[in-house]
Amino acid sequence: MTSGDRRRELRASFDERHLQAGVYALRNNVTGRVLLGSAPDLAALRNKLAFAQQTNTPGALDHRLAADLRQYGIGAFTLEVLDVFDVRPDMTAASVHEDLDALEQLWREKLDEVPLY
Repeated sequence: MTSGDRRRELRASFDERHLQAGVYALRNNVTGRVLLGSAPDLAALRNKLAFAQQTNTPGALDHRLAADLRQYGIGAFTLEVLDVFDVRPDMTAASVHEDLDALEQLWREKLDEVPLY
């Protein structure tokens, strides 16, 4: 197998992966504050957080968390997935983002009493 064949195989595998989009809460376990967000690919978000935790390099995370990350460390944060939906092949990026925006707004209303970033 040539490197070009391997590259095409990896690309095809990447394109065929099953995407899950959803709304998440990145919770500061010390202060109770929550960063509410949404992602078109929750697996990528989980990987980003795991990388930041393993390497102790939180710079890849949302800038609104910077002060608390410096003060409490990345270990003070946990990811909680609040809502998930499968991204169907017939969905456009715009429709995924519309659905995510609507879900995130619903969760903002549900978490009205929780201090948000």
